[in-house]
Amino acid sequence: MSAQPVTPELRQWILAQAAAGQPPEALVKSMRASGWSEDAARRALHATLNVALPADAVEKPAVPGTPVPEPLIEAGRMVLEAGDRSVNVVASMHNPRVLVFAGLLSDAECDEMIDLSRQRLARSETVQTDTGSSEVNSARTSEGMFFGRGEFELCARIEARMAALMRWPIENGEGLQVLRYRPGAEYKPHYDYFDPAQPGTPALLARGGQRVASLICYLNTPEKGGSTIFPDVGFEVAPVKGNAVFFSYDRAHPDTRSLHGGSPVEAGEKWVATKWVRERRFD
Repeated sequence: MSAQPVTPELRQWILAQAAAGQPPEALVKSMRASGWSEDAARRALHATLNVALPADAVEKPAVPGTPVPEPLIEAGRMVLEAGDRSVNVVASMHNPRVLVFAGLLSDAECDEMIDLSRQRLARSETVQTDTGSSEVNSARTSEGMFFGRGEFELCARIEARMAALMRWPIENGEGLQVLRYRPGAEYKPHYDYFDPAQPGTPALLARGGQRVASLICYLNTPEKGGSTIFPDVGFEVAPVKGNAVFFSYDRAHPDTRSLHGGSPVEAGEKWVATKWVRERRFD
């Protein structure tokens, strides 16, 4: 029935039901009971009600949100205290929730983190939520490594600063991941949360729950390229040494608009350190 046309009779029925106050989801349910596929039913509603209701009125209800980290920004104040360091806010967006910080790390801290990670780099892998494991993926062409949480004094100091900035327990954070992108390397747009529809996700969530925020720190400034992009909103963050971009996602759903990626490095290298934080303690 997915190819069933939107007849004048069906259109009249949809308009009548909408005029009577029936919500779009109720109409989808009725049409499915009559043999329509869900996608076809939604297309029919869009075609019929696009002048009477906004297109997103027929989308599935949003998944309930969970608490997420939120740096404390007072009205008119663009400098935040992050434990041992003051951090400047240079950009702020509410939907998606994105904040860009200047000076989260010092030049010396950036250089030291690169030096500590250099000998442990390997081809970056991505989490496979169908199995709960990780593997090399053509979408991610960087090299990387993970530090254990608090593995070095430098890591412990930076993680404490990040926890203070995000106002989120330090024990809820994964260990810092350092990545190096050579010329041409990129990370195609993706979400950081774990897809709840995949069979491997329960194993990933057992270690601390869902990811709820990301903090990407730039350890150097590439000669050209390598920006962090948010395609859903056309927002781009330049990779500047010591700066960082924070974004949160209160549900594992595209409506968070947290789709992001690393654009190709065109000249030089790009080094970043990423902190992912979970709902609960991460072990």
